Amino acid sequence: MPSLYGLERSGDVEKLVELLRESEKETVRRRAAEILGNLDELGSEGLDALVEAMSDEHPTVRAAAIDALTQQEAVEALMKGLGQSIPESGATWAQAEAFVESLDAETVELRMASANVLGLLGVEDAARPLAQRLQAEPEAEVRARIARALGRVGDPAVAGVLVDHLEGQPLGVRREAAESLGRLNGPTALQGLLQVVDDDSEEMRRTAVSSLGQFENAKPVDALVERLGDESDLVRRAAVFSLIEILSNVPPDRSHELRETIVDRMAARSDPSIVASLVEIIEEGTQIHQRRNAVWMLGRVAGAKSTKMDAVEALRDVLGEDDDLISQFAATGLAEIGGRMVETALLEVIEADEYGEDATAMAAFALGKVGGERSRKRLEKLVDETENAEVRRRAFSAISKLGGHS
Repeated sequence: MPSLYGLERSGDVEKLVELLRESEKETVRRRAAEILGNLDELGSEGLDALVEAMSDEHPTVRAAAIDALTQQEAVEALMKGLGQSIPESGATWAQAEAFVESLDAETVELRMASANVLGLLGVEDAARPLAQRLQAEPEAEVRARIARALGRVGDPAVAGVLVDHLEGQPLGVRREAAESLGRLNGPTALQGLLQVVDDDSEEMRRTAVSSLGQFENAKPVDALVERLGDESDLVRRAAVFSLIEILSNVPPDRSHELRETIVDRMAARSDPSIVASLVEIIEEGTQIHQRRNAVWMLGRVAGAKSTKMDAVEALRDVLGEDDDLISQFAATGLAEIGGRMVETALLEVIEADEYGEDATAMAAFALGKVGGERSRKRLEKLVDETENAEVRRRAFSAISKLGGHS
């Protein structure tokens, strides 16, 4: 039997269903249910297995099955597993009303499911009854799901109730409250998160730091910069991601000053995890604005020699990006780092066919800022050899700027 990690990567529904139904280990059944909830294509067999798992002997497996069916938006199957039916009216508000009533149900599973579905429906009128139930609910696993639902419903008026659950609760409840406050935004949510950004729990700090990245203003920046010195690598990386996200969200007229402030503070830390986080965003990010900011920052925060190589390689590899700003920021970032290491990396781009003509042109441009005599010889050869007008122009311009380099 492949590992759970392997099954998650392959999306093997049949094997996951087998584990969920037959494994003797509660942790394996629970994880199988969680993975099934995250898959894009589940099919009737997967749904049926999750419905069956709602009757598992272990409460953590039952809870995982309920969450998985909610993630699959399989509300009908979820209710079937609880012996309930969905209101006949197709109106979202009518469904929400029925699930609000179920928040007071005797069975823990029905209360959990009701909270999950209310978060899924996102009806704002459900916010107040959810908040009231959060304060009265005796079971921590239900409180955690109510806290999660409040963030998805999205009414900032309930932020104070979530702030009250950031402390004095089991970690699962506290984390869900922190994540939801990030969704709600607003001054109450911000103040609450700032209170726990230095919490004793690493997981709580990471959650709070990640949530602060969702605010569309510069107010969380000081706290996030402070977390760049956190003892936990995971928290430091989360702080980098959040700072990038804030930069992407603040108004353009304020972004330049803020960007300079953040970069100065990052560079002062000289922490390998900062460079690693920026490289990860560049290589794996899906949002163009995040990748642009990460590329811009990387050349300015690469510190020790051990991290410079990673930064140089990441910037070199995006010199030929279709996005003009990314390729330009990569070239100027490499020039900012400078030195023989950068010159060698740029000459490799010119020598290797794999990078393409756009990357070659930008490499030539950057060599004009950092190159020496060996760059001059290679650029002169490039001018004679290339048939690409932009490459020739960039190379010729770079040669003219090499007078001060040796």
